[in-house]
This record gives sequence, structure tokens and C-alpha cells, in this order.
Amino acid sequence: MVSFAAEPIIRLGFFSFTNSFLDTLIVDGLLIGLVVALNKKLADIPGKLQNLMEMAVETFYDLTESVAGHNAGKIFPYFMTFFLFILLANWTGLFPGFSTVGFYEGEKTKTLVPILRAATSDFNVTLGLALVSAVATHIMSISTIGIKQYLGRYFSLNPVNLYVGILELISEVTKVVSLSFRLFGNIFAGEMVLATVGSIFAFLFPLPFMMLEVVVGLVQALVFSMLTMAFMAVLSTPHHEEAKEVSTK
Repeated sequence: MVSFAAEPIIRLGFFSFTNSFLDTLIVDGLLIGLVVALNKKLADIPGKLQNLMEMAVETFYDLTESVAGHNAGKIFPYFMTFFLFILLANWTGLFPGFSTVGFYEGEKTKTLVPILRAATSDFNVTLGLALVSAVATHIMSISTIGIKQYLGRYFSLNPVNLYVGILELISEVTKVVSLSFRLFGNIFAGEMVLATVGSIFAFLFPLPFMMLEVVVGLVQALVFSMLTMAFMAVLSTPHHEEAKEVSTK
């Protein structure tokens, strides 16, 4: 049975080194290794890896530009970073040994503590990602439209606009809750399904469930990163430009 909370594998005083944190380090190492490998092999005539990454970057940048317009250059690095990190964190949890290889704890009832666990199956990680997304979005909004326009979105002497602003403030909190719980719930539920199926059927039968989790991992990475991109695009657009867009539509 998969534990709801990430299990500590090493305790150093007040700090607990959890299995999900270990996966976070692995994902970071993979991303850094990918960047280093690409930088070493950059060429005018691209190889397979460079060609693949160029196609991916061009596709996702065009997508960002279609949503964010002239702010695409600022938003794209966040969009791509969130997507790659979450995608790898989701997919590494499907590798053999994750959530199954570990050690037993407890005297009376022995409980398996896996050494590795998908980072995004830990709510602390998904909440941290959602908070980074929210903070980066508001910092970008202030730097793009200015502090006056930013505060004017939430506060006004007009009672109707003030009421709308309060609702928007509440929605900013719900965005963090929604982003974190959606990602955590889908990945954690997938781990539960795979653990249950794998404990009953050892071969072949779990394969369709693993393929489904590959798709779920991709979809959840896209959902999180694209929602972040959309939030950044909206908050980086001044109110008068939003009104023009609405009137033209």
C-alpha cells in the first residue's frame, strides 16, 4: 500500500531526507545533464537530440505566443521549465523499483519504506510548485504592467470593481489549491492503482495501466504548465487591453 505522505529514508536532526526528495534530485540531475549534453553537441547541422529539442521548443514557443502574444518571451521559460520538470517527475515514478524497492520499518507490523517515489506523488512538492507558479505570476505581473495597474486589478473606490477585485483575490488562492491538488491527486492515484494491480498480477496485466499512466503523466504536465502560462498571460495584460479584446470578440 502506498503511503499518503512521503517516507523519510534518512533523518539528519530536524531534516528528513524523503524518498520523493531523492526523486526530485534525480529529475534535476537529468535536466541538468540534458542541458550539458545539448550544449556540448550544438551544431549548425543538428543531430537527433538537438533536432528533437529544437522541434519541441519551437512547437511550445508557438503555443505560448498564440496565448501570451508579445509577453511570450517572458512566459515561455516558466512554461517549459514546469513542463519538463513535472513530466520527468511523473514518468520516473513508472520505472522499475519505484515504490517497490526499499526496507521495512516497525516492530509488530512491518511496513515497506520505498527508497524512491515519484516526486509529484508528494503533496509538499506539488504545493511548492503551485506556490512558485503563483509567486512568479504576480512578480511578472508587477514588472510588466506596473504596481499601479496591478493593485488596480484588486482594489478600487468603485464598490462593484472592489467586489470583483476581492473575488479575484480569492481566486488566486483557489488557483494554488487547484494546481497542487490536481497534480498530486492524479499521480498519487496512479501509484495506488499500479501498486494494487502489481501486487495481484506480476506480469503483462499491469502493462496497460502503466501505458495509461504514461499518458496521464504527460497530460498533467501539460495542464499544470499551460494553466500557469494562461495565468501569467492574463495578469501581464493591462485592464484596458483586456477590455479591448472583450469588445472586439
